[in-house]
Amino acid sequence: MVRLGHADFAATVEPFRDEVVAHCYRMLGSLHDAEDIVQQTWVRAWKAWPRFEARLDDEQRSVRAWLYRIATNRCLTVLGRDQRRRELPAEMTPAAESAQELLWLEPLPDSRIAFAERLDPADRLVARESIELAFVAALQRMPPKQRAVLVLREVLGYSAAEVADLLDISVAAVNSAMQRSVAQRSSLRHAEPVSTADRDDVARRYAAAWEAGDVDAIVAMLTEDARYSMPPLPEWYSGRDAIRAWLLDGPLRTRWRFVRSDANGAPAFATYMWDGERYLQMGLDVLTVRNGSVAEIVSFLSSDFADLGLPRSFRGDSPPPR
Repeated sequence: MVRLGHADFAATVEPFRDEVVAHCYRMLGSLHDAEDIVQQTWVRAWKAWPRFEARLDDEQRSVRAWLYRIATNRCLTVLGRDQRRRELPAEMTPAAESAQELLWLEPLPDSRIAFAERLDPADRLVARESIELAFVAALQRMPPKQRAVLVLREVLGYSAAEVADLLDISVAAVNSAMQRSVAQRSSLRHAEPVSTADRDDVARRYAAAWEAGDVDAIVAMLTEDARYSMPPLPEWYSGRDAIRAWLLDGPLRTRWRFVRSDANGAPAFATYMWDGERYLQMGLDVLTVRNGSVAEIVSFLSSDFADLGLPRSFRGDSPPPR
C-alpha cells in the first residue's frame, strides 16, 4: 500500500473529470448541476486525499471508483432534496404540467464526451448511447437510487458487488433495483445506428433548408410523426402538418444561420436569427435521426453559446471562427 500526497492529486483525478461530469449529467439531466456536483466532489476528494490509500497496481481503478462513489452520493443527496424531475415538453406527464415550476432537461455538448474516444469501440458506443436525449429523459422518470444502480451497472460496467460498495447498500438491494428497471427499459430507447456519412448528409441538408427558408424541404425531411419542441416553452408540435403551419406562421418569416455543434451524441446546431442588423443566438437544436429522416427536434432556447465556444451574435453571413 502507498499513501498518495496532495502533489499527486490533480494529475491523478483530472483524467476522470469529464466522464464524472457525464455521469452526473445522466443522473441529474443538467450539465450545470452536474458541473456543480463535480466541483463539490473534487473539493471533498481533495480534503480526503491525505487519508486515501490505493494499491500501486490498481491505482487508477481505485481512484475512479472513489470519485464515482462521492459524485453519485452527492447526486442522490441533491435529488432527495428536490424531487422535481427534468422534463422535455413532448414527454411531460400531467403531474409535471400542473407543477408551478418546471425543470427542463439540458443538452450535453459532444465536446464534453471526448473521453469516449479513448475507450474501446463497445464501451464508446455505450458512452454515446447513454447521453442520448431520449435515454437521459427516461432515466429522469426512475427513482434516484434505481437510476444510479442502472447507470453504474449497465453504463459504467460495475458489478453488483461493486455497486453495492459504492452506494453502501446490499447486493440484494442492487439486484432488486435492477429488476425494477426491467419494466421501464422499453422507454430507454436508443436512436437507430446511422453512419457518420449519412448523419452528416442529413445535417447538411437540414441546415441548408433552414438557411434557404425552404419549408417544403424542411418538412420533406421529417418523419410522419416528427415532434418539435423548444424548452423552456412548454408547447410542442407533432406531425408534418402542424410543424409546417408553425414554421410558416413564425420562424420562417426571418433569416437564419445554423452552425454545426453536435450534442447528446446527435447532430445539433447553434441557431442564429436575423434581427435586421445582426444574427442573434436563439437555441441549440438537437436532432433525432431515424432511417435517414428527422424524427424529433428539440430546440434548447436557454443554451449558453459561450459553452459552445460561439458568439452570442455576429454581423454578416457567417460567425467568426471559434
